[in-house]
Amino acid sequence: MDSKNTDIHPVATISSNIDRMQPEAHQVDLQAVASHPISIGEVGTQLSSDQKFIILRRLGLEGLESLEDLPLSATFMIEKVEQLSEDEAVEILTEALETYDQDSNFPSDVYELIETLVSKAPTSKTAEKLDALFTKGHSVVEETAFSDSDSSLEANKVDLVHVFDLSFQLKLEASLIAYHSPYPEVRAVCESYDDPTLYCETPRVYLLGLIWTAIGSFINTFFHNRQPAIVLSASVVQIFLYPSGILLAAIVPKWKFKIWRYTFDLNPGPWNYKEQMLATIFYSVSGGTPYVVDNINVQKMEMFYNNQWANFGYQILLMLSTNFLGFGFAGIMRRFAVYPTKSIWPTVLPTCALNAALCRPEKKENINGWTISRYYFFLAAFSFSFVYYWLPEYLMQFLSTFNWITWIKPTNQTLAEITGSVGGLGFNPFPTFDWNILDYNAALTWPFYAQVNNYSGSVLAFFCICGVYYSNHLWTGYIPINSNGLFTNKGVSYDVKQIVNSNSLFDKEKYEEIGPPYYSAANLVLYGAFDALYPFAILYECILNHKQMWHSLKGLAGVLKNFRKSTYDGFHDPHTQMMRQYKEVPEWVFTCVLVISLVLAIICVEVYPAETPVWGIFFALAINFVFLIPLTAIYSTTGFQFGLNVLVELIIGYALPGNALALNFIKAFGFNINGQAQNYISDQKMAHYIKIPPRALFRCQVLSVILCSFVSLAVVNFQLNHIENYCSPSQAQRFTCPNSRTFYSASVLWGVIGPKKVFGGLYPILQWCFLIGALLPFPCLAFKKWGPRTVRKYFQPTLIIGGFMNFAPYNLSYFTSGVYLSFAFMYYIKKHYLSWWEKYTYILTAGLSAGVAFSSIIIFFAVQYHDKSISWWGNNVMYAGYDELITSVGRLNATVSAPDGYFGLRKGHYP
Repeated sequence: MDSKNTDIHPVATISSNIDRMQPEAHQVDLQAVASHPISIGEVGTQLSSDQKFIILRRLGLEGLESLEDLPLSATFMIEKVEQLSEDEAVEILTEALETYDQDSNFPSDVYELIETLVSKAPTSKTAEKLDALFTKGHSVVEETAFSDSDSSLEANKVDLVHVFDLSFQLKLEASLIAYHSPYPEVRAVCESYDDPTLYCETPRVYLLGLIWTAIGSFINTFFHNRQPAIVLSASVVQIFLYPSGILLAAIVPKWKFKIWRYTFDLNPGPWNYKEQMLATIFYSVSGGTPYVVDNINVQKMEMFYNNQWANFGYQILLMLSTNFLGFGFAGIMRRFAVYPTKSIWPTVLPTCALNAALCRPEKKENINGWTISRYYFFLAAFSFSFVYYWLPEYLMQFLSTFNWITWIKPTNQTLAEITGSVGGLGFNPFPTFDWNILDYNAALTWPFYAQVNNYSGSVLAFFCICGVYYSNHLWTGYIPINSNGLFTNKGVSYDVKQIVNSNSLFDKEKYEEIGPPYYSAANLVLYGAFDALYPFAILYECILNHKQMWHSLKGLAGVLKNFRKSTYDGFHDPHTQMMRQYKEVPEWVFTCVLVISLVLAIICVEVYPAETPVWGIFFALAINFVFLIPLTAIYSTTGFQFGLNVLVELIIGYALPGNALALNFIKAFGFNINGQAQNYISDQKMAHYIKIPPRALFRCQVLSVILCSFVSLAVVNFQLNHIENYCSPSQAQRFTCPNSRTFYSASVLWGVIGPKKVFGGLYPILQWCFLIGALLPFPCLAFKKWGPRTVRKYFQPTLIIGGFMNFAPYNLSYFTSGVYLSFAFMYYIKKHYLSWWEKYTYILTAGLSAGVAFSSIIIFFAVQYHDKSISWWGNNVMYAGYDELITSVGRLNATVSAPDGYFGLRKGHYP
C-alpha cells in the first residue's frame, strides 16, 4: 500500500459530513489512523462523556482498559452519531420499523425501543436527563478528561433499551443501522468501515489457497461417509492460513513483475485481514464434499449398482458440470441472499469472527473479569479440544456414544429402540460428551430460536415414529425402527441387482418374484415430512417475504434488460454502499459459466450409458430456478438448509419409471445446483462483510472448485479400492456411508420402483403429505400475523417440519445436548452478557471444532487405519446389547409371525 499523508489528524480521515448513501461516508484511512492513537476526548466533541460511554456500551466495548487509544470502530461510530441529524435519524428508524417487523433475528427489546423513540420524536424536542434512569447508587460522571484509570464506564448502568435521552438515542440507534448493522451477531464479527486501498488479491493468497484447498478437500471427502462425519471447516483452516501468511510475508522477496498491463507484487507488505479472508474463501467455496461423491459410490460399488463403466472421464464430467451449474446460479442469487441485510447467514459468522481475532488489532478489555484476547482464547479452546478428543474417539468411546440408559438392561429391545444412540431413536437427556456430536446442529452458530423450532420438530417426529412402529403400521414393526436402508418382505436388506437388468433398468419379471422394498418407520416419517416441506416452504416463504422477493425480482429484471446496470442498485445498507467501490462481476459472466457447465453435462449423458435424456438436465435447471430463492431465504436467515433431492426423485420417478440411473444423475444436478449455489452465495456474503473485491472473489472461487473437483475424485476412488469393508454397517472406523446408503435407498424406491407404484399401492398415505404441506402455510401465516407478539416472532414452522428429517440414521442423541449449549450461549449469555458473547462465542466454537478436526486426522492415521484399537468395557459397552442389534432387526420376525412367512403386499398383487 502506498504511503499517505499522515500529517492530517486521523479523526479527520473519517468522512463524517458526506451523505451516508455515498461509499466515501463509510471509508477510513487505516494507515493514517494507525499512525496516531485516538483518545475518547478527541472524538465526538459535541457529545457528553456519558453519551460516549453509552456508545461504547452499545458496541460491546465497555470493558476497555484504556480510553486513551480507542478501537477504530468506536471512533468511527462516535463520529457518526455526532454528525447524524435528528430528522435523518427518525427517517432511518421509521424505515427500520417496517423493514425488520417480524424479523426473528432483530432483537425484540431494541425493536420496541425504536418504536418508542419514533413515537416520541415528533413531540419531544428536549431530552430527558441522562441520569434519571441510572441504577440507584450510581452517579452521573462529570464531563472530564479520561485516563487509563477512569472507571466511570463501569459506574454507568443505565438500561440501554429504555428511553433516557431521546435525541441522542435516536441518533445512536439510527447510526448503528445506517453505518453498521442492526444485528449484534454481525456487529460482533465485521467492521463498520472499509479502506478500499488495502491490498487483497496477492500471489501469496493464491499459493496458500491452492495448498489448503487440496488438503481440506482431501480431509472432507475422506471423512464424508463416516458417521458422524468430520469436517475441516473454513474457520478451522483460517488458523493455519494465518501463520502461513505471516511466514510468507517474512520470507518472500519483495519483487514486482509485470505481465502485459498487470503488475504483480510477490510481497506487498504485512499479511492483512483481507488477504486472510480471501484465502479462507478460496478454501471455503470448496470446503464441503461434492454431492456426486455419493453418486460415484452408489454406481461403482458392488454392494449397490456395480456400474464399472463409470470411469474417471464420466466422473470428472459429472463433477465439473454439477459444481459449476450451481456457480452460475450464484450470480442470480446475489440480489436475494447477499445484498439484503436480513440475510445475515449465521453459518459464516464464526469464520468472520476468527478472521477478526487473528488479523485485526485488539485493544485490552476486561469483560466480566475476562481479559484474555480472542487469539489466545482460540488457542486455549483448540488445545483443550485437540487433547480431549482422544477420549471419546479412541480411549473412552462411551463418552461419545453415551447410551447409558440401555446399559440398565441391555437385553431389553424396547428400551434400546426408544433410548438407544446406535440403532434407536436417541431419547436420552445426556447422550454425549463428544464435541463433534454436541455441535452436530451448529449449537453455537444457529440462533437459539432456530434450534428450539428444529428440535421441537424432532420431538414431534419421535412420537410419530413410535406410533407408526409400535402399531406395525405399513409393516414397519418387521423392520429396524430407525434405519435408512431398504428391506425385503422378510426383513433383510434389499439388493437392487435382483430386480434390474444388465443396464440397471427395472426388470418386471424379477420384481414379481422378489417384491417391492419397504421403509422403516423413521424413513416413512422423514419422507412424509419432505413431501410436506416443499409445497409449504415455497408458499410460506414467498407469501411472508413477498415484498423483498418482488423488489429483488424487479431489480434482476432490470439487470437482464440492461447489462450495464449495477447489481447493487436498490440496496442502501452500509455494507452494500462500501462494496460499490469495487468492480462487480457482470451477470453475463455467470451466464457463460452456466452454459459451459450445461454443455459438459450434455456430453456426459451422450457419451456414457447413463440412461438419462438431455431434457432431464434442463428440468433440473428449471426446478432450481423456482425453488432456489425460498430455500436460500430460509438458509440465509436461520442456518437451516435442505435440498431438492426428494422432490427431484418424485418427479423423475414419474417421468422415467424404472430408471434409477437417470434419477441418480438428474438428482445430482437437482440437489447440487442448489447446494453449491448456496455454498458460493454464503462465501459471497463473507466477502461482502469483509469487503473483498467481487472480481478477486470470482477468480478464486473458479480455481478452487476446479482443484477441489479433482482432489475429491482421487480420494473417493482411493477409498473404494483401499478401505476394507467400506460402507459396511460394521466397518471398524465408522465408514458406514450413511449418505451413500440413503442415496442408494432413495434411488431404488423412487427410481427403480417409482413413485407411481409407491403412491399407488405401497405407501399411498405419503401422497397426502403434499396436500398437508400446501394447506399448512395459511394457519401458520395467520398465527405469524395475529398470534402473541412474543411468540409469533420466533415461530418458524419451516424449521419445525425440518426437524422431522433429523432421523434415519441419525436420532435425537445428535441434537439434544446441542440445545442445552444453544440455550446457554445463544440465549442466556447473549441476553445477559452480550459483550462477552460478542467477543468469545464464535471463537469458542471455531477453536473446539478445529481441535476435533485435526485430532481426528491424527487418530485415524495413527491408530485406526492400521488397527490398534483398545478393547475394554468403555469401548465395547455401547454395542454390547440390543442398541447395536436393532440396526438390523425389527421387533417382529417375519418368518415367525407374518402370514406365509413374509410381510407386506401379497405375491401377485404387487403394484
